[in-house]
Amino acid sequence: MESTLEQHLDDTMKNPAVVGVLCTDQQGHNLGSRGSLSDEHGGVVSVLAKQAAALIKDPTDSPTVCLESESGNILVRSHGNITVAVHKIAS
Repeated sequence: MESTLEQHLDDTMKNPAVVGVLCTDQQGHNLGSRGSLSDEHGGVVSVLAKQAAALIKDPTDSPTVCLESESGNILVRSHGNITVAVHKIAS
């Protein structure tokens, strides 16, 4: 699985608009990262996804959190036990 995850991270970074990608487990431990997102962001990313899920009534729904700034966006979403964050530059 590790090599598959590493390949997905590399493939995601090939998009010119993406400057960072991070995958964490439910405790915020880094499973893999590239670019502007690193180990230090894992806990925050994990907590953001959990808090967003707590706002949704349907437990099978997985919300996407979008942090917007003038320089770009960070999208955060959980997929099962994995949380993914993607940092995209503004277009």
